[in-house]
Amino acid sequence: MVHWATGGDPCFGPVTAEGVEIAFETLLRLNPRESAVFTVEDLADGAVIGMADYRDLDPFAGVATVGVTIGERDRWGRGHGSDALRLLAGHLFGASGLHRIELDTWSGNERAVRAFTKAGFREEGRRRSTVLVAGERYDSVLFGMLREEWQPDTTR
Repeated sequence: MVHWATGGDPCFGPVTAEGVEIAFETLLRLNPRESAVFTVEDLADGAVIGMADYRDLDPFAGVATVGVTIGERDRWGRGHGSDALRLLAGHLFGASGLHRIELDTWSGNERAVRAFTKAGFREEGRRRSTVLVAGERYDSVLFGMLREEWQPDTTR
């Protein structure tokens, strides 16, 4: 999972129990006006399978960066990531009144690219050959969604 989320960045990892504990303690102190992290649960059985977050929220510009990670490999490819992003977009466009949300990944993470697109994000640009994974170069890919592009889920 670290490989896919970080594009193989050697500065990220290995993940230790102590590191996770420090990270969660830090998350509890986040100011929700600037950033927050949410757990992602599988509604079928209530299992926690990942997390979604927003950060760098700028209320003046009306912009925030979002992210999602589904950490349980056996839950990949089931739409949990795109569902979580749609819920997060609804919260940020509704409660926070933002104008734009964005996120990025690396071009080799095809699963993330599909999830972002399925959630309604549009590819906006690439920084060519900026990510090095296992000796191969990939693009960094930026996705964005504007308030007027957001489609609320009215089926729930």
